[in-house]
Amino acid sequence: MKFRSIPEIVCALVLALASSTCAANKAATEMAEAANKFLGSLDAKQKDKATYELKSEDRFHWNFLPTEMVKGGRTGLPMTEMKTEQKALALALLKSSTSGAGYKKATQIMMLEGILRELEKGGRLERNPEKYFVSIFGKPSAEGTWAWRYEGHHLSLAFTIIEGKAFVSTPSFMGSNPGEVMSGKSKGLRVLGKEEDLARKLIKSLNDGQKKSAVFSDKAPRDILTAANRKAERLDPEGIAFGRLEADQQKTLQALVREYVNRVRPELARADLAEIQKAGWDKVSFAWAGGFEKGQGHYYRVQGPSFILEYANTQNNAYHVHATWREFSGDYGEDLLAKHFAKEHK
Repeated sequence: MKFRSIPEIVCALVLALASSTCAANKAATEMAEAANKFLGSLDAKQKDKATYELKSEDRFHWNFLPTEMVKGGRTGLPMTEMKTEQKALALALLKSSTSGAGYKKATQIMMLEGILRELEKGGRLERNPEKYFVSIFGKPSAEGTWAWRYEGHHLSLAFTIIEGKAFVSTPSFMGSNPGEVMSGKSKGLRVLGKEEDLARKLIKSLNDGQKKSAVFSDKAPRDILTAANRKAERLDPEGIAFGRLEADQQKTLQALVREYVNRVRPELARADLAEIQKAGWDKVSFAWAGGFEKGQGHYYRVQGPSFILEYANTQNNAYHVHATWREFSGDYGEDLLAKHFAKEHK
């Protein structure tokens, strides 16, 4: 083992902190620049629809249902009311906040609306790949405190930036219908396939004793239990604890968690994973309900001290996925914002 001197250790810590700060500043700068470019392209009427005060209650009104089924309708400016350049800038804002994989999943979910339109010809719901809404709360700036959301059917991504240094990326919801495209040029596409496959790999790897702890019902609930509630609550039973898993099973569970967390920019994802690590993987648990085979209705959740990942695939003969990532105390950045507002008021 190579030992380093105290000065070397101090320098290493300083560089690490500087690197973390630079990463945060880069994220805040790029997101704010993208938001302001988008806002700058809007006319007064569009801007009135797209912008809200940071303390607006509309920030907490999120939903993943088709817009026609959302009570009171959706807030924000829909892409259907944007010009071509404005749509590109809205997507650039989305891209500035997500990872490459997260952005790909989001745009594929939107694309699935076109496939649903073909599958449901004459159906009661409007399936439109551009029926997605942008809402910006507060004034975007690299060192400021503001938030924004991108939302429509099966997609709701919320981002909160506090003083250009802290970031919260929940609630985060992605859905997929169809869960697997069965025909056409996109045949075989499974937008949320990894979320399903990793969890199935884990549950099928458990021995009988482990399954007794992990499986709480042979029938899956119809949907995620936290729904679109303003606050996510812990769910019982907890399931099997991380510490009761074998090494390979632990790696699979960690890969499953990363699949959700890595929806956002890499530096933001690393910070979220660091928080999970700090709280302790030994406090993370995995619970399952339903069948173990593809095509059988199934549900699972992963919970830690600060977060819950929830997944349900029961509708449309288990080809209709809902997958959410929430924080128990940090959704919308409420805890951090409370401190910010208190300091600002003082």
